[in-house]
Amino acid sequence: MAVYGSMTELIGNTPLVDISALSPNENVRILMKLEGQNPGGSVKDRIALSMIEAAEAEGRLVPGSVLIEPSSGNTGIGLAMICKARGYHLKVVLATNVSIERRQLLEVWGAEIIESPGAEGSNGAVRRAQKLAAEHPDWVFLYQYANPANPKAHYEGTGPEIWRDCPEVTHFVAGLGTSGTLLGVGRFLKERNPAIKVLAVEPPAGEIVDGLRNLEDGYIPPIFIEGNGAELLDGKRIVRPRESIEWTRRLTEVGVFAGLSTGAILAGAVKTAAGIEQGTIVTIACDGGWKYLSTGAWTDDLDTVESRAREITYF
Repeated sequence: MAVYGSMTELIGNTPLVDISALSPNENVRILMKLEGQNPGGSVKDRIALSMIEAAEAEGRLVPGSVLIEPSSGNTGIGLAMICKARGYHLKVVLATNVSIERRQLLEVWGAEIIESPGAEGSNGAVRRAQKLAAEHPDWVFLYQYANPANPKAHYEGTGPEIWRDCPEVTHFVAGLGTSGTLLGVGRFLKERNPAIKVLAVEPPAGEIVDGLRNLEDGYIPPIFIEGNGAELLDGKRIVRPRESIEWTRRLTEVGVFAGLSTGAILAGAVKTAAGIEQGTIVTIACDGGWKYLSTGAWTDDLDTVESRAREITYF
């Protein structure tokens, strides 16, 4: 077994597992990339490393630098893990209605938490981070929603890995959050095979599905606009909060213990499988389920879990 020089060398090259037992169409395979296998526990480790290395190469990050970033959880944790190892101080802007797991993990890695109003959600955290960054020009603001190193991480890493392991892919289905995964992977795959369909999973306008956003809710990530996301996407799959919980539970039938956003993405993949004659769908398990245990998503009454998810922001 190889010996690695640091934990960051373990980011990427995650496994692809066949979960076709959950496909509603026997002629459509569904494969899921297990991003919870990254050392910080999520797909966001990829963009955290990419953004930090880009800032270092540009000379924006030097020993002792202070970074500020709005985060719905996983990006903040990935950044905190790397900042801890490299001697940077990270300030993470979080909505007040966050889960206990999020706070604890950020604190484990030494991040400083700055609160923003829970009622304003992730958009409120973005606005507060932008304001603080403007007031403190000496702080480094990586801004995942507008940083080209975000989709670049997936164009150079996640996409090539999927193509290497599954060149027969016909559809790529992923959540619409910062849009980095969709843009990076989607562009790479379409350059290899223009017939591949790239589909986004999003909640209905005004509803909350953990880790995802609807572009009609008032904030469109700049990288989505600059990366011509509207032209890249072949369609969207709308998934409601209850469906995300139901499919998170269904994943355990194939031995996958993943978070709520993964359940939503799987629901979108299943809808896609039901609407095509044949093909191979590749999708993403954004993180591991152990971060969501306080939600009771697998054990509590479904109505209770759905109601709780409206009040507390999980990963």
